[in-house]
Parts: sequence; C-alpha cells; structure tokens
Amino acid sequence: MAGTPTHTVTNQPPPLVGYDVFTADRALVEAVDRYTGADVLDEVRAELSALGRAAGSAQLHEWAVQADENPPRLHTHDRYGHRVDEVEFHPAWHRLLGKGVSAGLTGAWSRPSGHVRRAAGFLVWTQVEAGTCCPLSMTHAAVPALRADPGLAAEWEPRLASTVYDRELRPAGQKPGALFGMGMTEKQGGSDVRANTTRALPLAEPGRYLLTGHKWFCSAPMSDAFLVLAQAPGGLTCFLVPRVLPDGSRNVFLVQRLKDKLGNRSNASAEVEFDGTWARRVGEEGRGVRTIIGMVAATRLDCALGSAGLMRQAVAQAVHHCTHREAFGGKLADKPLMRNVLADLALESEAATALALRLAAAWDDDGEEARAFLRLAVPAAKYWITKRCAPVAVEAAECLGGNGYVEESGLPRLVRESPLNSIWEGAGNVQALDVLRALQRAPGALDACLAEIGRAHGADHRLDRAVKDLFTELADLDGIEGRARRLVERLALVLQGSLLVRHAPSEVADAFCASRLGGDHGASFGTLPAGLDLESVVDRARPEF
Repeated sequence: MAGTPTHTVTNQPPPLVGYDVFTADRALVEAVDRYTGADVLDEVRAELSALGRAAGSAQLHEWAVQADENPPRLHTHDRYGHRVDEVEFHPAWHRLLGKGVSAGLTGAWSRPSGHVRRAAGFLVWTQVEAGTCCPLSMTHAAVPALRADPGLAAEWEPRLASTVYDRELRPAGQKPGALFGMGMTEKQGGSDVRANTTRALPLAEPGRYLLTGHKWFCSAPMSDAFLVLAQAPGGLTCFLVPRVLPDGSRNVFLVQRLKDKLGNRSNASAEVEFDGTWARRVGEEGRGVRTIIGMVAATRLDCALGSAGLMRQAVAQAVHHCTHREAFGGKLADKPLMRNVLADLALESEAATALALRLAAAWDDDGEEARAFLRLAVPAAKYWITKRCAPVAVEAAECLGGNGYVEESGLPRLVRESPLNSIWEGAGNVQALDVLRALQRAPGALDACLAEIGRAHGADHRLDRAVKDLFTELADLDGIEGRARRLVERLALVLQGSLLVRHAPSEVADAFCASRLGGDHGASFGTLPAGLDLESVVDRARPEF
C-alpha cells in the first residue's frame, strides 16, 4: 500500500538517462578532437553530441528494450500460400535503425574525417541497442568491395551513404536509400569459405549468374542486397544478390529459418537457400576473397568499435551506480576495493576506445603506411578488444549486485551481447592466424605498427620493456602458430599502451602500464597495484548528466 514504511524506496541510484552519451565519454571526445580535421571539428562535435543526446534519452532506451523483447519473426508464405520470405521487426527496431541511418552511420567513405566521425557515432550507437548495428555496419562496409566494379559502385554507393531509411522491399533503384547484408559462411565450412559449395552458373549477359546453394549465416535478411561468395567456373567469386529485381519481382531468396541467438536478439540472422537466384559478379572470377576482404576488414573494425561501445556503457552504468549507492557507511565508489574494480574496468574501456579510434583515423589517412598499419592492427585489435568485452560486462553487472542480474537494469542485455563481436567476422583463432599471415605476406605491416608503437619510446619503462618482449616473440618463429594468441595479445597491448602514454592523462597511462604491461595485476578485475591515482581514473570514467 502507498505510504507503507516497508515500501519506502531509498538508496537507489537515479536512472542513467537524459544525458549526452558522447560528451560524457571524455576518452572518446579527446580521440575525436585528436583525429578530426580542424575545418570540420565543430560540425563533427555538434553531430556527435546530437546523436549522444538521442542515445542517452529515455525514449530511445524504451525503444531498445522493446526491440530486444520482441525479436523478429519470419513469414515464409502469405495467406494464399505464395512464398514471400519476409522478416517482420518490431516498430521500435525500425525507429532505431532509421535514426542510425539518418545519423550517417552508413556513410563514411566520402566525407571529410568520415571514418573517425562515423566510428565515434557507431561506438555511441552501440550503447543504445546493438542489434541495429549489424545492418549499419554491413551497409557501410560493402563500399570497398563494390569499388572492385566501378559501375556497381557508381550505382550503389549513393544509396548506401544515404541518410534516408526506407524499409519497403522494392527495387533499389526506386528507393532513396538502401541497406546491405552479407552471406559467406556455409554449413560445412564456417570460416573456411574456400570450402563453399554454392554454385554460380554464368548467363549469356556478361557478369550475370544464377546461384544455387545455401548460406548458414546470412545477416540482416531484410536488406536490399547482399554480398555473397559462390563457386564460379573460375573459382570462388564475389556476387551481389539483390533482394528485389529491377522489374519489381522478388529474387529467389528462400529464408529457411532465423537463428535463435544468445544475444543480438533484435537483429535477424538467417539461413537462406538460393535456387536459380539472379546475381551480378563483383570483381573477377576466382578472386572472391580478395574482393570481399575490404568489407571484412571494415566490419572487423566495427566489431572492435562495437565491443568498445558495450564496454563503455557497462562501465558507465557501474560507475554511475556506485557513485549513488551507499553501503557500509559511505558511497560505494569511495570504498578502496570498489574503486579498484571501477578503475580497472575504466582502463579496459579507455584502452579499447583509444585503439579503435586510431584505426578509424588510419582509414581516413588512406596512405600506404596507414594501409600497412591497418593490415596488421585491425585483426590484432579485433581479437583483443572483443575478447575483453565479456569479462568487462560481467564484472560491471557484479558492481550492481543483484540489481545487475535483473533485466530492468539493462546489464543482462549487455552481458548477452558481449561475446558476439569476438565470434562474428572471424573468431579469435581466425584473427590470430590473420596476424601471422600479415607478418608473412605484408612485411610493411609490421614496420608500420612498430613505427606507431615507437612514437612513445622512452616515455614509460614498462612499455619499453613490453616492446622488447614483443620483439622476442617475433624473433622466435618455431611453433609460432601455437603461440599466435600470445603474440597478438602482446601486440594489441603495446599498441594500446603507446596510445595511452601519448594521449591519455598520466594517471590512466600509469595504471595501464603498471597492470597490463608491467605485470602487476591479478587474474581478475580489481587487482590494480597500490600507489596509483585510481580516484582520478574513476572520475574520468563517470558519466555526467
């Protein structure tokens, strides 16, 4: 009953809503300032702040919950028995996806400082509802693959960069904007795409084919077109499969079922069958992997950005809760042990943000050294940042205690989402092997990474020692595949350490180097050594609103 003393609510933190997710993230703001051209910086700041206010609003929080609680539904046939293969989404999901499109999260390739501004926006948007990030990522990432065919790029790129979301299934040429999906993996191959069995039969018209086969994972099946791999007479080849043909008829795109996933539940991942499906070749026959690898690299960066965003939201929620919650005679955030946990989590989040934004800046650079840097740094960052996401999310939930185990807190949704990016676009072993491949086939890649790391030489003795240890790993090539994860972890950590030593406040860099590079750290969060300024680290991570 109202007024009953046992129902008086005290010692509960206010909801973390009604704030600017972008400007409240000091590490992200500083990275954007660092890498954005001065001529567009004010514009970019205003753009990201507007997105940040939307991301932190109570309205979008409500839509995110609705989208997650009402996953997509597959309709294979209409009421008359005609095959339609349509996926129905909750209206909240369409609202969120539309806002992501209108914020420019699919259009980075032709704007000044486009990749940095888009990466920062993607990191912010992931904190709302990560399920909408999959189609946004693939639409953005399809551009480098399409550029293998200038005609296709000229036709499709303006649609993909559009800020207008049109959910209707109709010919892409009649729409103000379009979305892209992707289908590479098959039942028998997984990441071994060269084992794909989908066949491509050439038609009389050059560059046109009919596909027959299946895809075990086809992401965002409601999209307007898809990049897929299939075996043509000349070998594994990349193809563009439109959902609706120019005459308005539906292409053969048979959605067999939707995956019942651990997280990312608002987004649809499907199994699809091709049976005489019309497709257009992208790039040359037999060069499918080379053609689509640009898309893969871009989506791998988005995996790192997405995990950085999830970690940031988890840390923000934990710090916010502990700032307002009292226990044992004081605020939780002021208790030495809890402060150690929060600071440790904050270090992981800031290091992830620093590295992910540095990669985005390299994409804006597009010089030879930048491309070489990305060839090695992207798989290393994708491996390490995505691996760190799940333990950060779980520890952050623990900071809320039992409240963090309850759906209403939002932390369970973050926990379920947290393993996704380490699996998507090549799991950990795939990334580690890709790093080895880059070391063997792209010698300039290592030089570029070492040049980046070397910009902090002499600034911290623990970083310098960690770099020497990395050289030792690189010098011993015997059994290197079995040690690949160890090598990649060290590479990612020294990259992060170099960035933090150069750009982060001294208390952040000191704590990171002492724990991650100096070895003074336990196996769990909250084991930072004594003598560090942890209060400043936590204050920096606190979301102000």
